[in-house]
Amino acid sequence: MSELYDDDPVGAPRSSSRLRVFTASALVLVLLIVLVNRFAAFYTDHLWYDSVHAGHVFTTLFWTKVGLFAVFGLLMALAIGGSMVLAFRARPFFSPAEEHSSLTRYRDAVTPIRTWLLVGVSVLSGIFAGVSGAGRWRLYLLWRHGGSFGQKDPHFHKDVGFYVFDLPWWHYLVDFALTATALGLVAAVVVHYLYGGIRLQGGGQRMTAAAQAHVSVLLGAFVLLKGLDYWLDRYDLVHSNGPLFTGIGFTDDHAVLPAKNILSGIALICAVLLFVNIWRRTWELPAIGLALLVLSSVLLGLIWPAIVQGFQVNPSRSDKERSYVAANIAATRTAYAIDDANVAQQNYPDTADASKASASALDEQASSLPVADPVALQPQFEQTQQVKSYYQVTNPLDVDRYTVDGQDRAVVLGVREVKDAGITGSDRNWTNLHTVYTHSDGVIAAYANQRDKSDTTEGRDVQWAQNSDVDDLSGGPIEDRIYYGEHSPNYSVVGRPKGASSVELDLGSNGSDNATTTTYDGKGGVAIDSTFRQLLYAVKFGSASFLLSERVNDQSKVLYNRDPKTAVHKVAPWLTLDSNPYPVVTGGRIEWVVDGYTTTDEYPESERESLRTMTDDATQATPGLRALPNDDINYMRNSVKATVDAYDGTVTLYEWDPDPILKAWESAFPGVVKPKKDIPADLLPHLRYPDYLYKVQRYQLARYHVTNATDFLRGSDRWQVPESPSVAGHLQTPARMFLDSSDGKKTWAMTSTFVPDSRSNLAAIMTVDSDATASDYGKITLLTGFDQNASGPAQVYNAFRNNTKIAEVIGAFARSGSSAVYGNLLTVPLTGTGLLYVQPVYAVQATGSPSSYPVLAYVLVSYDGQLGYGPTLGDALTDALKNGGEGSTTTSPGGGTPGSSTPSPSDSASPSPTGSTTPSAPTTPPAKSGAAALLAQAKDLFAQADAAGKAGKFTQREKLIKQAEKLVSQAAEKLSGS
Repeated sequence: MSELYDDDPVGAPRSSSRLRVFTASALVLVLLIVLVNRFAAFYTDHLWYDSVHAGHVFTTLFWTKVGLFAVFGLLMALAIGGSMVLAFRARPFFSPAEEHSSLTRYRDAVTPIRTWLLVGVSVLSGIFAGVSGAGRWRLYLLWRHGGSFGQKDPHFHKDVGFYVFDLPWWHYLVDFALTATALGLVAAVVVHYLYGGIRLQGGGQRMTAAAQAHVSVLLGAFVLLKGLDYWLDRYDLVHSNGPLFTGIGFTDDHAVLPAKNILSGIALICAVLLFVNIWRRTWELPAIGLALLVLSSVLLGLIWPAIVQGFQVNPSRSDKERSYVAANIAATRTAYAIDDANVAQQNYPDTADASKASASALDEQASSLPVADPVALQPQFEQTQQVKSYYQVTNPLDVDRYTVDGQDRAVVLGVREVKDAGITGSDRNWTNLHTVYTHSDGVIAAYANQRDKSDTTEGRDVQWAQNSDVDDLSGGPIEDRIYYGEHSPNYSVVGRPKGASSVELDLGSNGSDNATTTTYDGKGGVAIDSTFRQLLYAVKFGSASFLLSERVNDQSKVLYNRDPKTAVHKVAPWLTLDSNPYPVVTGGRIEWVVDGYTTTDEYPESERESLRTMTDDATQATPGLRALPNDDINYMRNSVKATVDAYDGTVTLYEWDPDPILKAWESAFPGVVKPKKDIPADLLPHLRYPDYLYKVQRYQLARYHVTNATDFLRGSDRWQVPESPSVAGHLQTPARMFLDSSDGKKTWAMTSTFVPDSRSNLAAIMTVDSDATASDYGKITLLTGFDQNASGPAQVYNAFRNNTKIAEVIGAFARSGSSAVYGNLLTVPLTGTGLLYVQPVYAVQATGSPSSYPVLAYVLVSYDGQLGYGPTLGDALTDALKNGGEGSTTTSPGGGTPGSSTPSPSDSASPSPTGSTTPSAPTTPPAKSGAAALLAQAKDLFAQADAAGKAGKFTQREKLIKQAEKLVSQAAEKLSGS
């Protein structure tokens, strides 16, 4: 019987032992999986950096982070662990008899594992501190390599570099020391209490001498560091966020700053009292000092500034804040490069006079306006030029300029890229997704002003800037395979053994429809010619096919990190990047250009604002990659132009506007950024004024065009960036176009408008020279002096929508099963002839159909209050001025003289988007005929007009309707005459 009872005690430990072994094995396995994944990510990252010749960036980042992790992790572990060890060694040898019994039980429970607790707490706190320290690598490197700005703030007279490079790092060190001291103090108090050094019950001394000395030192160190923190906080006042501006204000200068000084002094006195408490062994004076510090922080830090603000500043804000606002204005204009050296204001003589204007002269002057809207046109690019369902076109499209037949032309560009979703379900396997559909082919280009290459006729349909043999933009054959793009596959495996067939699907020469196969032979990508590397990438991408597929061989490479923004961000993680890389055809290659910015939120006195808020507009799809952990900035420079080769992924960074921040990063990462003189000559003309910088400057100039502090505080001349008329909730998108310059030449510029605050009339037009080869590149001009009758974008848009004639024509879209899409409204300052407003209108056929896309139907114009529309800009101008100075020779919107029924050349040459042919109208109506015959012909014309509208031939439709209406009128006259 006893043996039967012995089975359970013997079995239980075995079961428990097996459970412990299983648990330990599972933990080891999980840890091993995590370590293998981390190692695979680390090593493959290293291989990628080497593949783009940026290995030193990887090593610098790695060792900097490792060093910071080790230093701060060790300091935190020593602070907490050392405090616990000192408290344990200072414990009393005899516990008092009245000690609480529960405390004894806790001590008995802790004693066997106290070493493990010490190590665990120290290591865990060290890991958290190390991770925090490693995350501050930007602060450290800027502090280590930062220099001088050569500018001083007006209050503390310190170089701007102190605030940008030094102060953030000193703040982190003090904050870290405060945290370590506080945690060490908490750990010491717990251990002292657990082992009797601190007693909360019973008579006699509450603390032993050793415990009191220990706690006094730690508390004194904490208060001393807090005093240092108060002292550093003084300098943070230059970033104070007041109700009207960023920077030191009257209250900060006369209440907050003295309070910080006083609090620093009180903290120093309290620290001395606490250190003296080591020998005096009384808490009376330290307690009084600490109470005084807390009370002072409330009275001086909160109540007194509120009193000063309420009773001195608010009643006479203009007098009190004037000098401080002046400092904010000067700093903001310098920090955003919108000072007098970069911005000039000019009065614009709006001489628009429809009674004297010539439509042909206006058309010639505005011939290069980009009536092709990059956002509205993208679906048409994709539907007509994607060639295959597994391709897509980048959104939004980009606007650039190219010399075609010796003439500068504005061109809308889109890149054809791989679209995984377009691959049918049965074909969606690893082999196809990652070894067959590896790339796309070609840049798609159209003239932004809808004119053909000869520039002698206008057409409503897109005029493509390419032919079937040679890309006109390059002047010769180009390497048009796109392996690196904004929508490239996550990764692709390329390369084949000698003698093996090519497997990568390709469109062939210049994106023709004859699909063929090719093999990548570029220098980019990481070789996976060993089992070890194949195993690493199998772990990285979670696919065993790297080890099992026959497509992976000793000649294979893996391509990844293929988005241009991602590639540049990894090579230069200290840059804030523009959200919209744009393609450039140059030197027989396709290059992605990415604008990189050095930014900070630490520039003294400059206005802080959210980067996302400042750069928002109707085309902003996704935000760019930013270097700062938060979204606020108060300084910006376009310091770097980066390129990524679309074929082999080569990443190149060029200096553009080197500033002290860029110099610091160049010192930390030498050789990463090439000098400006190394920019290829054929690339330079395609570098442009960057989107982000323009939008940020535009946003700030809405307030900071005012340089007089009194006027600024009055707020009577404040502007705002208008909301997009056609895309609610977003600011209007700036436009790139050729503008007339004072010397009679065309200037490649970026332009947008301002309206008065809370009003909709025009206040100013902001233009900037965007030609990177020009001496005036980056010069901003504010055209001002408009009267209250000058219309803003919203007013012109509403005028278009409410005009009976235009509304009737646009309303016909709905009746024909289509819908209208309004493009970006352009406000164009013409030299010597006044303002011209232009807006394209697109018709989307078969709304809701996946194959529908916008087709340019009309161009709307407004000139001197006269509205017009037509299939082309010239026709729209003619329509607007038909009651003006050209009298009876004014042509109709269709292109002919009034009453003429002959189609214009552009109409007859423009094919229907559906491929059908619209029946032509009779050349002339019958001179005499019965009313019934006239009505029959009118009915036939109305039927033809309806067919033309359904086919997308809106110009032809309008002309047929007019001819039919004329026949109806003639029939009515005959009937009335009879």
